[in-house]
Amino acid sequence: MRAVIQRVAYAKCKVDENVSGAIEKGLLILLGIETDDTMEELQWLAKKIIQLRIFGDENDLMNKSLLDIDGNILLISQFTLFAATKKGNRPSFIRAAKPTIAIPLYERMIQELENGLGKKIATGVFGGDMKIELLNDGPVTIIMNTKDKDNF
Repeated sequence: MRAVIQRVAYAKCKVDENVSGAIEKGLLILLGIETDDTMEELQWLAKKIIQLRIFGDENDLMNKSLLDIDGNILLISQFTLFAATKKGNRPSFIRAAKPTIAIPLYERMIQELENGLGKKIATGVFGGDMKIELLNDGPVTIIMNTKDKDNF
């Protein structure tokens, strides 16, 4: 699993001009799911996201987590995070999980994040043509890959 995590002042997702999810202060998470991703990796990533201390404290140091600030999450499924660009100029997405694997894991990630956060999260529409609007706060952007946990 690969996640691009952005600290945002706000973020919203539109599909066909309808807002599917919107948040104020919190995290916009772009989530890519790979064919061989496991439930263990999913749980590790969800816990790590909830506990990331990337929000400012009273001294403006990154010392607070989503839980500390009562922050929100907008979760967007994004298979393009597994684009292979080594050969040619047209990306290949062979490593990205097919919907039969990805949808159940995406839905489970929603549950894990909601359980860890103690409230509902906002989402995009799996497979939808989404338009994402956000105000990156900082900017703070972190990339995590569950296959490379030792470096995160």
